[in-house]
Amino acid sequence: MAFDGITIAAVVKELRDSLMGGRIYKIAQPESDELLLTIKTTDGGQKRLLISAGASLPLIYLTEGNKPSPMTAPGFCMLLRKHLQNGRIIDISQPGLERIIHIHVEHLNEMGDLCRKRLIVEIMGKHSNIIFVNDDDMIIDSIKHISGLISSVREVLPGRAYFIPVTQDKSNPLTTDFPAFQNAVTGKNMPIYKAVYSLYTGISPVMAHEICCRAKIDGDTSTAFLSDSPDGKHALNNLYQAFSHMMDQVKKGDFNPVIIYEGNTPVEFAPFPLVMYNENSQKDIGSISRLLEQYYAEKSTLTRIRQKSVDLRKIVQTALERNVKKYDLQLRQMKDTEKKEQYRIYGELLNTYGYEVAPGAKSMEALNYYTNEMITIPLDPLLTPSENAKKYFDKYGKLKRTFEALSTLTAQVKEEIDHLESIQNALDIALLEEDLVQIKEELISCGYIRRKGGSKKVKSTSKPFHYVSKDGFHIYIGKNNYQNDELTFKFANGGDWWFHAKGVPGSHVVVKSEGSVLPDTTFEDAARLAAYYSKARGQEKAEIDYTEKKNVKKPNGSKPGFVVYYTNYSMIIDSDISHLKRIDE
Repeated sequence: MAFDGITIAAVVKELRDSLMGGRIYKIAQPESDELLLTIKTTDGGQKRLLISAGASLPLIYLTEGNKPSPMTAPGFCMLLRKHLQNGRIIDISQPGLERIIHIHVEHLNEMGDLCRKRLIVEIMGKHSNIIFVNDDDMIIDSIKHISGLISSVREVLPGRAYFIPVTQDKSNPLTTDFPAFQNAVTGKNMPIYKAVYSLYTGISPVMAHEICCRAKIDGDTSTAFLSDSPDGKHALNNLYQAFSHMMDQVKKGDFNPVIIYEGNTPVEFAPFPLVMYNENSQKDIGSISRLLEQYYAEKSTLTRIRQKSVDLRKIVQTALERNVKKYDLQLRQMKDTEKKEQYRIYGELLNTYGYEVAPGAKSMEALNYYTNEMITIPLDPLLTPSENAKKYFDKYGKLKRTFEALSTLTAQVKEEIDHLESIQNALDIALLEEDLVQIKEELISCGYIRRKGGSKKVKSTSKPFHYVSKDGFHIYIGKNNYQNDELTFKFANGGDWWFHAKGVPGSHVVVKSEGSVLPDTTFEDAARLAAYYSKARGQEKAEIDYTEKKNVKKPNGSKPGFVVYYTNYSMIIDSDISHLKRIDE
C-alpha cells in the first residue's frame, strides 16, 4: 500500500500521543537522507523517532532500534543540534490529508529568548524531504536542496519561502460534503475508484477500492453509472456514506493498524481493517509505528532473498529453457515416427500382392487385411515390388529405432524439466538465506553449478515449514527437494499422511497422525498447504493427491524429491492458508 495521507494521519496521532511535551535529547543523521531523534517524554521515558526521506522508501515511525552515526555529523544534523537540542515538542500536525507532518518545536535561542520552529517531513516518494523552517515559514535548511534547475514548481533552499506545492487539482476529503462530492465524482468519466483517489488528497488506490467495497460497488464501474439511473443515484449515496465514514474514522483517530498476509507473505497494510480482504488474512498490529517497521522489514527480507537468489534463478531458468527446447524438438521428431507402422504395412502388402504389379507402375491398390480397407501404396517405378518392399521395411526399421531411442530420451528430458521446475518452486518459497544453501547444493550435485576448488559441502540449518491444524495436528512442509526426501522417508512414519499437488511442482506435506484418525478439517488444512506451496498457488482450485506415507516410494536413481505412489485419494481445494499460523522454530 502507498504511504498515503490516511496512514500519515495514523502516524501523527501516535506521535502526538507519545511525544507531545517531550524534549529532543539527541539528533543523529545515520544516512544522508535520514534522521534519528531521541526524545525524552513527559513520563520520564525515552522514544526514538526515525525519519527517512529516501527516494525508494520514505518513512517516519517510532522505533526501539538504534543506528550507528558517522564519525563527523553532516551539516544539516549540526544545524538541527544547534537550534533544536533540548527543544520541546509543542505540536505535531498534518495539513489537511497531505502526506506531510509538521513537528512544532519550542526552544531558547542564544539570547535566551523563546523561539518556535518547525521540522517539516514530506513523504512524497522520490520528492520526499525533511525541511527546517522558522516561524515565518522561511526555510533555514533542508536535508535535500532542490534548486530551480531540478524543479520548476518549488525551490527548497535556505532563505526561500516554504509552501506546499499544488501540482494537482485535488480537494481536501476531510472538509467535503455530499453536493461537492457528487459534482466531483460524477463530473469525470472514469472508473469510480480512480475518481475517488484522483480527486481527493491523501487517498491511495487501495483505500479508494476499500471505499467502493464498503459501499458494495464495483470500483471499476464507470462514474457515468452513478447519475444514469435510480440505482446509480442509490449507489452514489452509498459511496458517499462509505467515504464520509472513513473520513470520520480519520478525524476521530479511530485507527487499528493491520498487516494483510497472503499465507505468510505480507502483501498490504492499512491503518484499520479492510473489508475488501478476508478477516483471517489480517493481523492486528496495534501500533502504526510497529506496523511500518515490521511490514517493511519483512518485505525487505523477501526482497533481499529475491536478490540473493537471482544467480540461482538464472542458472535454473537457462537450464530449463534449454531442456524445454530439446523436449519440444524430440516431440516433433517423435511425431515424425508415427508413419512407421504405415511403412511396415506397405512392405508386407507388397510382399503379399507384389506379383500383381505391372512393371513401371507408380502405385498399387491393395486390401489392407488389418483394417479390411483398400489402400494405395506409392511405388518407385524404377524398382521391383520386392525392392519397393525392402525400401519400406528399411524406413520402418529406421523410424522404429528412432522411436525407441526418443522414448527413452524424452522421458529423461521430461524428468529433468520437472526437476528444474521443482527447484524453481523451492526458490519461490524460500524465506531465509539458509533456505538457499540447500538449493545451491542440489544444483551443484546435479551438475548445474561447478563446486569451487577445495570447497566442501555446506551444512544447512534450514528446517521445513511447520504448521498446526485447527484440530491440533502438526503439519510439516519441505522447502526444497532435499527436505522433501528427508521429510517423507526419514521423518514421517508409515501411518502419517502425505500430500502433494497433482501434476505440478510442489512441496511434500506430511501430517503427523500420532496413531489418531485425522478429522476432515485437518485433511483440508494440509491440502491447502500443499496447494499454497506449489505452482498451483493463487489458482482458484487445485487438485491435491494424498495417501498414507507407507504408499509413497522412491525409485532407485531418481532425482531428489521424485516419488511414485499408486494408491491415493484426491481432493479439489483452494490455496488460502490465511487461517493457519506458521510456527517459527
